Amino acid sequence: MSSPVSPSSSRLATFIATSALSLATGYAHAATVAYVSNADSQDIYVLRLNGDGSVNLIEQVDTGSTVMPLAISPDHRFLYASLRGQPYSVVSYAIDPRSGKLKVLSKAPLADNMANIATDRSGRYLLAASYSGNKISVNAIASDGTVQAPPLAVIPTGKNAHSVQVDPANAFVFASNLGSDVILQYRFDAATGALTPNTPPSVATRAGAGPRHFVFSPDQRFVYSTNELDATVNTYAYDRRAGTLTLQGSDSALPEGFKTSEQLAAADLHLTPDGRFLYASERTSNTLTGYRVDLASGKLTRILNIPTETQPRGFNIDPQGRYLLAVGQKAGLTSYAINHDSGALTPLFRYTLGRNPNWVEIIDLPAAP
Repeated sequence: MSSPVSPSSSRLATFIATSALSLATGYAHAATVAYVSNADSQDIYVLRLNGDGSVNLIEQVDTGSTVMPLAISPDHRFLYASLRGQPYSVVSYAIDPRSGKLKVLSKAPLADNMANIATDRSGRYLLAASYSGNKISVNAIASDGTVQAPPLAVIPTGKNAHSVQVDPANAFVFASNLGSDVILQYRFDAATGALTPNTPPSVATRAGAGPRHFVFSPDQRFVYSTNELDATVNTYAYDRRAGTLTLQGSDSALPEGFKTSEQLAAADLHLTPDGRFLYASERTSNTLTGYRVDLASGKLTRILNIPTETQPRGFNIDPQGRYLLAVGQKAGLTSYAINHDSGALTPLFRYTLGRNPNWVEIIDLPAAP
């Protein structure tokens, strides 16, 4: 067994062996399923996450175009995939409740090249953010789970809209604008899908920070956001009645002492289901950083920084908070065990996937009858 590499290494430690993906067999019990989009091989891997943190291949779904952001409906019945090759579009899939396999329902045009998509909390609307088009959009979703066109609204934003989502109460929408260093704040009409600017209409980050992805704490008191260009994580207090964010602090997502002439590139972040630990990925140092969350104040305390897959754009945590699956755009997938008490990550298994894996969604399927 070789020694762990240093946190600043650009390659994952060699103490976990690369395993071949094997086909999953049998669905006698409730299953946890992961969906990974691979941009350059233009496919989605459907993976079963097992009780030991290993994964098996359920199916490989050809999308026919550059597939990147994914979104799951709140009831876990549908998956949406944004295709970033022209013509820009979204594919609606039905999720088989027993196996997790995907069935194409429809393909609908989107208003632009969308870097991020998300449903509202009712599953009636699909929101999307265009980095290159400087806009967000809202499309209706029919009762059969298919995204409808044309969009209900296309709203110009500041520069480089990167992420958009609805708050847990389904009353407000937020959209990060990486190039303008703001997170836009909107009121959301869940009956019509309409967005109107809130007061104030935005909250600013530090100049040059580049806000990217964000998550709400389970108790809805805080929001955490990665800043891509300075590789930090911002903590915001969230006013649930007003739908507004107030900056509380900022923490580094880089290894201690890390220096580079390259552009920093913080990417994804996720909380454990209990809200006690937060993790963020940074693509220039090829690392994952973990933080302990003070549930009373929202304050973050760094607990780890470890090497991971090369260029880690996406990762996610299973609904029980047991495992973290991280993918690297120039590498594969690593499964980590999450220590419930300390938040420590232990690498377990590594797999080669399609080309340019970049997005991970994980859900539990209902128990089979």
